Amino acid sequence: METGALVSINEYLSTSYDPDCDYVDGVIEERNLGENDHADLQSAILAYFRFRRKEWSVYAVVEQRVQVSTTRFRVPDVCVLLGERPKEQIFRTPPFMCIEILSPEDRLSRVRERMDDYLSFGVPYVWLFDPAIRKAYRWTAEGMHEVKELRTESPEIVVPVAALFE
Repeated sequence: METGALVSINEYLSTSYDPDCDYVDGVIEERNLGENDHADLQSAILAYFRFRRKEWSVYAVVEQRVQVSTTRFRVPDVCVLLGERPKEQIFRTPPFMCIEILSPEDRLSRVRERMDDYLSFGVPYVWLFDPAIRKAYRWTAEGMHEVKELRTESPEIVVPVAALFE
């Protein structure tokens, strides 16, 4: 869903939205969330990474604004960064991972644009979860590929998808 009139970046950054919204080329785009399946999976993913933060040297956060280009801000369901908590309030450096969780109202065209924004920004690992069918996908420039585990290199991280749905 979008609001009508074009909005400046300054207005977007100085306005509180509940829940937070994406900003795409002057247009405020609402995000679909708020249902139990979405919230439960988002919590499970965050907890999984937070519990292992020292072992993997990662910092995970939900619903963090990320400036993916000069005129676009996205708010991923979960971001994972390498190392300690960053000082910047809006991430302007590509996170290590951006994770999105589908809601029943999500349209593939909007999801594709969002995932492609992360890849264009330089996010090395982009994942999409569908809680309705309990599946996960790795998003690449070639499209989405179903995976049974989330796997990264440097550092090596392996997350069994089934563990997140338990």
